[in-house]
Amino acid sequence: MGEAVQLDDPAFEAVVATHHGEIYRYLRRLAYRGAEADDLSQETFLRAYRARHRLTPDANVRAWLFTIATNVFRNHVRSERRRRVAHASLQVTRRELDLDGPEAAVLAGEVRTLTEAAIRRLPLKQRLAFTLRKLHELDYELIGQSLDCSAESARAHVFQALRKIRTTLNGHVLPPTESTR
Repeated sequence: MGEAVQLDDPAFEAVVATHHGEIYRYLRRLAYRGAEADDLSQETFLRAYRARHRLTPDANVRAWLFTIATNVFRNHVRSERRRRVAHASLQVTRRELDLDGPEAAVLAGEVRTLTEAAIRRLPLKQRLAFTLRKLHELDYELIGQSLDCSAESARAHVFQALRKIRTTLNGHVLPPTESTR
């Protein structure tokens, strides 16, 4: 392992400025609530700040931040499960409330809602791999680093996620699109 990079405060601020938006969007897609994603994003950068002295010069800062964000989200999911048991009635999310939206909702909104629901039902590692690959366009090597698995396992997680999403969506009668009318 190489010598650690010394990220002083201005250098770390540059890392935050460069990557905050993408890390927030990643966590927003996983968490589905803006306030929750804000908290998780802040926690990610707090942990990154504390660990900045362990970063090597050849490290991929983007992949490092995605790894930290993934671990922060995993920890959050574990603690959420425990909280949900204690406070089941408080676990209604905005997305779940929107599922019973007006019948005049646009086709894109209906398909998006079904897709998001299918993604939420994926096992955690598949959901994380799918989000990193399809929404953040990371390569399988970086996904594997973030999820602490091989690139081949990351590819398999994405493949299984896509298969399950397709199966779920095929089980629903989707409204016709412009191309099928």
